[in-house]
Amino acid sequence: MASPTPEGHTSGTVEPADVGHGAHAFPPFDSAHFASTLVWLAISFGLLYYLMSKIALPRVENILKARADKIASDLKGAHAAREKSEKAAADHEKTIADARAKAQALAQTTQAQINAETDAKHHALEAELNAKLAGAEKQIVETKTTAMASVETIAKDAAAAIIERLTGRPADPKAVAAALAKAKS
Repeated sequence: MASPTPEGHTSGTVEPADVGHGAHAFPPFDSAHFASTLVWLAISFGLLYYLMSKIALPRVENILKARADKIASDLKGAHAAREKSEKAAADHEKTIADARAKAQALAQTTQAQINAETDAKHHALEAELNAKLAGAEKQIVETKTTAMASVETIAKDAAAAIIERLTGRPADPKAVAAALAKAKS
C-alpha cells in the first residue's frame, strides 16, 4: 500500500503487508501435489507421444523418404550423364584419331604424288638439258671441224702469201701443203 506524505499525498512505494500467505513451498515441489502433477505429466506425455507418433513423425518420415528418393534419383541421373559424357568423349577421341589418320594418309599420298611429279619434271628437264647439251656439243664439234678446215686453208693461203712476198715468186702449193702436214703432226 502507498504511504501518505506529510502534505497528505501518497507516494509510489508499496510497503510489504502480510497478505495471509504462510510459509508454503512452491507447488510443484510440495509433496501434497505430487500425485496430481504425476497424473498430468503422464496425460501430457501420452497425448504428446500420440500426436508425435500419429501426425508429426509420419510427416517427417515421408519428407526424409522423399529426400532419399530424390537424392538416389539425382545420383542415378548423374551416373547416367557421366557415362554418357564419357562415351561421348571416347567417341570424340576416336573421331579425332580417325581424322588424324586420314589427314596423315592424305599428307603422305600428297607428298608421294608431289615427289613423283617433281621427279618426273626433274627427269624431263634433265633429258631436255642433256638433249640441248648434246646439240650444243655437236654444234661445237661441227664449228670446230669447219674452223679447223678453214684454218688449214687460211694457213695454206697465209704461208703462200708470205713465201711470195719474201721471195717474190708464187709458192708451190704442194710444198706448202707438205710443210703444213709436217707442222700438224
